[in-house]
Amino acid sequence: MATILSFAPPPSYFHLPSTKYPKTHLRIPLFTSLPLPSSSSPFFLVRNEASLSSSSSPIQALTEEALDSSSVASSSKLVLVVGGTGGVGQLVVASLLKRNIKSRLLLRDLEKATRLFGKQDENALQVVKGDTRNAEDLDPSMFEGVTHVICCTGTTAFPSKRWSGENTPDKVDWEGVKNLISALPKSVKRVVLVSSVGVTKSNELPWSIMNLFGVLKYKKMGEDFLRNSGLPFTIIRPGRLTDGPYTSYDLNTLLKATAGERRAVVIGQGDKLVGEVSRLVVAEACIQALDIEFTQGKAYEINSVKGDGPGSDTQQWQELFKAAESK
Repeated sequence: MATILSFAPPPSYFHLPSTKYPKTHLRIPLFTSLPLPSSSSPFFLVRNEASLSSSSSPIQALTEEALDSSSVASSSKLVLVVGGTGGVGQLVVASLLKRNIKSRLLLRDLEKATRLFGKQDENALQVVKGDTRNAEDLDPSMFEGVTHVICCTGTTAFPSKRWSGENTPDKVDWEGVKNLISALPKSVKRVVLVSSVGVTKSNELPWSIMNLFGVLKYKKMGEDFLRNSGLPFTIIRPGRLTDGPYTSYDLNTLLKATAGERRAVVIGQGDKLVGEVSRLVVAEACIQALDIEFTQGKAYEINSVKGDGPGSDTQQWQELFKAAESK
């Protein structure tokens, strides 16, 4: 049975060991003023009550607009975001809210969700508690109605506090991804997986250093499992992540994230790119890939450099993805 609770922060770029998780599942309301969801409805719906300052950044402004329930448009999409409280995941959620695209967040810790996103309109955001590292956590009801998936989970490449509780690369980037893909319904139209540059070169310098604890190996295993799953997919392999929050604890902080001068986008294939990329650019690439048909079944490396970028212009993103295939 699924557990409805709060949001837990997924990793930023590379993250990696250590506790068994209970197999009993409880339904707990995020807000005491709301009734417990019924056994037939595993989703906790949150309404917006976040107060946003007038001096917010562009992303904050766009999210303020999205938080107006009267502006929520009907959409045929229901995007499942896994890792929605990590550096990239937070920005994915904010951008989906801006676009009025209905989202469902699969999270380990629901309390952090309210700190980040406040209370959201039920037509915009749903929250369900679950841990991809535990296959028994992934009840089929969590995925009812889901049309698209963006998975941006991860952990640190080297030993850190983030490793506690079995939050290691083998558990997150391999077992977690495998469990998620195995649980998804075959009706899903696209799965976008955030991986990493260097996954095909983990035995070569400098990647072998990054892979000392297996992060690139396990990310590649996750990629391969998705490729062989039969689900339509796109893999986004970012360079070293820059800009934006690693883990924010309120929406105002999250929305201060900017790409600075690194707005121009470089996309490649063949695992040849080496460099850095803004988290904002990675989040936008994930959302764009949901609907660009020719990206299906392919992997793309992505960096960002100084200069003007495509923003959210779909035509420019199509041209960037297409140009990468011709190189």
